[in-house]
Amino acid sequence: MLVAVLVLLVAGEVFAQKLAYVDTEYILKNIPEYKDAQKKLDDIAASWQKDIDTKYAEIDKLYKSYQAEQVLLTEEMKQQRQKEIQDKEKAAKDLQKQKFGYQGELFVKRQELVQPIQDNVYDAVQKIATTKAYDFVLDKSSGSVVLFANTKVNISDQVLQALGYAPKAGSTTTDKDPKK
Repeated sequence: MLVAVLVLLVAGEVFAQKLAYVDTEYILKNIPEYKDAQKKLDDIAASWQKDIDTKYAEIDKLYKSYQAEQVLLTEEMKQQRQKEIQDKEKAAKDLQKQKFGYQGELFVKRQELVQPIQDNVYDAVQKIATTKAYDFVLDKSSGSVVLFANTKVNISDQVLQALGYAPKAGSTTTDKDPKK
């Protein structure tokens, strides 16, 4: 019986895997460069959106004008106005796609400003995981299903420190154990 218990304990140790988790949302919120990059992206996006909204307002104005004058226009003039409205709509949609579409300018700008910061976070996580021999490091903020996370295995603050940032005084991860 004693041998069976020892075998089960040893087998449990062999199959036990060491894991930790990080909260990248928390980490990124504590990196000033990320906040600056995010603000730049927001400002750029707002400026582009304003331009696009202006174009759609012009289109709306043209359409309302066309509707009001439609009875007075010849068939040729109607077709010309409709074409003008359609061309402007296409130009506005193309601009929107160019700025905000998949692989658009906002995507490229995000890659330029945010990706290096995210790469640094990833490198720091990888370094800590290797140093502390973690088998897995989960990201709590990435939407993966983590039903329970013991705060003892939260290495978010260690990642911040490895990046050269100290967590803000009084700031903690959302579920940090106050006894720690």
